[in-house]
Amino acid sequence: MDKGGVFRRLHEAPGAFIIPNPWDVGTAKLLASFGFEALATTSAGFAFSRGLPDGGVGFETMIHHCRDMAQATELPVSADLEKGKGDSPESAGETIFAAEAAGLAGCSIEDHTGEADKPIYAFTHAVERVAAAAEAARALKHDFVLTARSENFLWDRPDLDDTIKRLQAFEKAGADVLYAPGITDIGMIRTLCSSVGKPVNVLAVPGFSVAVLAEAGAKRISLGSKLTTYAFGMMERASREMLGHGTFEFSRDGMAYGKLQTLFAEDER
Repeated sequence: MDKGGVFRRLHEAPGAFIIPNPWDVGTAKLLASFGFEALATTSAGFAFSRGLPDGGVGFETMIHHCRDMAQATELPVSADLEKGKGDSPESAGETIFAAEAAGLAGCSIEDHTGEADKPIYAFTHAVERVAAAAEAARALKHDFVLTARSENFLWDRPDLDDTIKRLQAFEKAGADVLYAPGITDIGMIRTLCSSVGKPVNVLAVPGFSVAVLAEAGAKRISLGSKLTTYAFGMMERASREMLGHGTFEFSRDGMAYGKLQTLFAEDER
C-alpha cells in the first residue's frame, strides 16, 4: 500500500481531519484501533517518554523510533523530525530520504534551529532548506507528504506577518502542507489559512472544535505533545491521590486491562 498516497488523499478530501500524536508503539496501536485515519509522531512526547527534554533526542534515535511507529500500524504515519539531520539544505534533503526509508508517509521540517540564542533560521536559509527537502521528496519512488513548519510563535516571536511570509515562501518552494504551531487566536488562524494555497495543519486549541477550526480554514488538526502531557497529568493526579489521601479511586478511570490485552494479542497474531 502506498501510504504516502493514502495520506495525501486525506488532505484532498472535504473537511478537516484529526491526526493524533502517539509517543510509542503501544499508543500508536491504541489510537489506530479507535478509527483515526493517520498518525503523527511527537518529538516532545517521545523525548518525555525517555526522560529527556524536547529536543534532547538525536536524529538517528528519532529515525529508529519513527521506523518502529511506521511498522506498528497500517495507517500512514507522518513524523515530527524537528530541524532534521542538520542545519544545511543538503541535510534537509537527506532527512527526507531517511524518513522514506523508515517507512513514513510524510514528515515535517521546521525553521527552529535548536539554539536558544538564535532559535529561528534566517528567512532565505529556511526557504532553501524546504526547497531541498521538497526536491528530495519529489525524487522518491513513492508519494511523500512534506510539511513545512514556521516556529515563530513557539519561540517568543509572535509575528504573524513574518510567519505568513515564511509559509508562503515554503509553499512556493514545494511544501505540501504548511504549519505554524503555537497560534491560539482563531482570527490569526483564519488569516493564516486564507493567505496560503496549500493545506494547513493547526495545533489543537482548547475551546475550539474541529468544526470551528475547519471553518477557519484548517485541513489537518494535530495534537503535538498534548496526549502525552495529558497522560503524564493523569499520573500526577493519581500520585497526589495516593500520597495525599491514601486512596486508589483513580484506577476506576483506567482502560480495562483485558481490553488492552486483547488488542495487543490480536496484533501479535
